[in-house]
Amino acid sequence: MSDNNLLSPNSAPHSDVEAIKSRSNYLRGTLEESLKDRITGAISEDDNRLMKFHGSYMQDDRDLRNERNKQKLEPAYQFMVRVRAAGGIVTPEQWLMMDRIAQRYANGTIRLTTRQSFQLHGVIKWNMKNVIKEVNDELLSTLAACGDVNRNVMCNPNPYQSEVHEQVYEWAKKVSHHLDPHTRAYHEIWLDEEKVADSRDGEEQEPIYGAVYLPRKFKIGFAIPPENEVDVFSQDLGFIAIHENGQLLGFNVAVGGGMGMSHGDPKTYPQVARAIGFVTPEQLVDVAEKTVTIQRDYGDRAVRKHARFKYTIDDRGIEWFIDELQQRLGWKLQETRAYKFDRNGDRYGWVKGNNNNWHYTLFIQNGRVKDEGGYQLMTGLREIAKIHKGDFRLTPNQNLLIGNVSSQKKKKIDQLIETYQLTDGAAYSALRRSSMACVALPTCGLAMAESERYMPTLLDKLELILDEAGLRDDEIVIRMTGCPNGCARPALAEISFIGKAPGKYNMYLGGGFVGNRLNKLYRENIGETEILNELRPILNHYAKERKDGEHFGDFCIRAEYVKEVHSGLDFHD
Repeated sequence: MSDNNLLSPNSAPHSDVEAIKSRSNYLRGTLEESLKDRITGAISEDDNRLMKFHGSYMQDDRDLRNERNKQKLEPAYQFMVRVRAAGGIVTPEQWLMMDRIAQRYANGTIRLTTRQSFQLHGVIKWNMKNVIKEVNDELLSTLAACGDVNRNVMCNPNPYQSEVHEQVYEWAKKVSHHLDPHTRAYHEIWLDEEKVADSRDGEEQEPIYGAVYLPRKFKIGFAIPPENEVDVFSQDLGFIAIHENGQLLGFNVAVGGGMGMSHGDPKTYPQVARAIGFVTPEQLVDVAEKTVTIQRDYGDRAVRKHARFKYTIDDRGIEWFIDELQQRLGWKLQETRAYKFDRNGDRYGWVKGNNNNWHYTLFIQNGRVKDEGGYQLMTGLREIAKIHKGDFRLTPNQNLLIGNVSSQKKKKIDQLIETYQLTDGAAYSALRRSSMACVALPTCGLAMAESERYMPTLLDKLELILDEAGLRDDEIVIRMTGCPNGCARPALAEISFIGKAPGKYNMYLGGGFVGNRLNKLYRENIGETEILNELRPILNHYAKERKDGEHFGDFCIRAEYVKEVHSGLDFHD
């Protein structure tokens, strides 16, 4: 289907974003001119829409808004830069590059995201080109880290856990590379490469995305049972590895997941992906491409809140999608294969891999790498990177795995871990180790409430309740976001808080421990006092009356605190 024939489900005119993309000449727009404009630290709104495809969002420091307004100054404009690597694996040299850029051009910290990407905050416009060039010089990229394209492909962070893990990681990289945008705009604007002829003369094309790309972002993740740390059911397209006796047989395909919604709009909701069939490894890339093209051709281009793949499927039905996919493939999917998940968190500390090297998972609270007070996390990791010969791996839970460490190097890295008092989180509660939070204030323009900066304080107080109940060592998945867009996948948590207003959150209970079930609204628009008062009796009840092996989310449903959610279509009922 050509771009000109695309119609939204309600046949309404396309949104203004579609027009911006259409006239952008494959994501060029007037970005070069905006970056050179010395009058303002901002770029135009149209160019900001395009900037996302290049891996960045324009933001401002919201802590400074009022003061700067009083001084009649424009907001403290800055940019978030996101750097992607399939499966979150980077070399020590790439880690040192990120550290150097963070110190030189950003706010002196590195943020590890829930999609196994890096984020830098506080980059001003004049430094953007240097940042992206230095990232590319170390063979990483910001292209397609944001925008209406396939985002960073997620995968288990330890390919040396087994031969199957290594094979799955390689397939994740192939899918990621295959779905990269082809536009040369990125190289022209940021890397000073020679401009291609005007694409409108037919010199340039996007064979998968077309000239207007996708209606909204698209997310892919690979899970390897029994672990589901990527939250595969939150993905637009999920691949669940099926393996027996150390052999990778293929993948179950799951489609239609997504976390975002809008407060007060029941037509928006989170959704879990549904398994539709099994494919062999050799069929994988073809399935990924054809799935993306279906969303390209049928996704809603009129209403962006309704433009995610989950709505495309829910509007037409899962059978419609399977038929359309098989028609484009020219062959049929096999029946789904049996599998089982038993956890979705990280395994902390030292683990020996199948290649006889060691891997150490470090707890990074909310993914923020920085030196603060006596905890010299950033400095310690810098010193480790200087001697490390293996790799660093960003986990889907915002933690960091120091990978491929030889027995000889293990002793030296252990010394540095001890010197800088880096931690695997053993001193923390299992609740804290199972927590995630999005960035929120002060940099995210969508945030309605605090998240990253507040979550540790709330956990301090919840840990007192856990100690009273004897639950300190029990894993309970807890997540917080400053808005309902779902960046920390809150709708799958056993306990979650979604920002509603400053200091106020909607509290949800009953998500599946292994990320296979949505949670349900329990209390609306409550602050810290109400949160603690509500959770104390529930946690005590759980401690006293849970069944053997029963997880907290399951208990909340059995004890009728909330109803079980079978689908996002039931989320608001």
